[in-house]
Amino acid sequence: MTRTEGSPRLRRRHIALAIATIILLIFTGVGVYGIIIGPANPEHTAPQPDPPGTETPAPSPAPAEVEIPGIAPSTDPEDFARSAAEALFTWDTTSGLMPLDYTATVLEVADPSGVEQAGLASDIAGYLPTREAWVELRKHSTRQHLSIDRAYVPEQWDEALAQAQPGQLPEGATAITIEGTRHRDGTWNDAPATSEHPVTFTLFLTCPKATSTPESTATVAPSTEGQEDSCFLMRLSALDTPLR
Repeated sequence: MTRTEGSPRLRRRHIALAIATIILLIFTGVGVYGIIIGPANPEHTAPQPDPPGTETPAPSPAPAEVEIPGIAPSTDPEDFARSAAEALFTWDTTSGLMPLDYTATVLEVADPSGVEQAGLASDIAGYLPTREAWVELRKHSTRQHLSIDRAYVPEQWDEALAQAQPGQLPEGATAITIEGTRHRDGTWNDAPATSEHPVTFTLFLTCPKATSTPESTATVAPSTEGQEDSCFLMRLSALDTPLR
């Protein structure tokens, strides 16, 4: 289905990208003062005319638009967590995209109230390469994906639920711990290279109650606002520091 400019999912993507941009500016300490006042010495920065007979190089063609696979909506916590985990770990430095683009995709399924979106953006940054590391990885055509071995509700979450005061946790809150392997492939000295690394982490979600049917235990139905009912991603644990 073609997305329209007014579709709720497209609006959420625009909002997610804006939030990710704000977080990136905070983390990198970008200063806008110099941009506002311009260069301190314009005469040293003004463009010089080309010598006679010099041809101006044509701009490089824009790269083809790359679509990042989204996170499938689901009211089943484990299904949603698996899809979100795969999206979090799947990226390709040769795509022409940057970490911020992949961050925006995950933020599309963030808590719609906005309370945890800034915190979630910070969590995601801990899973993706920095901009500088991305540039280096691109030199080696590095790609990454995740294979999941196990997904489960950790016992520590059950303990947290038992100890929580009424109203302390949002309705439908749950946690899913993922155990899997991070796979990377690329080139090193012009030869193919691969690496594997075990990873584990916990996703904190809020999910509506699923409606049981003979075919499925978690149906997805349109909400009153025209959006699909689905779990939402609240926060992430630090990588390799999950609930057990």
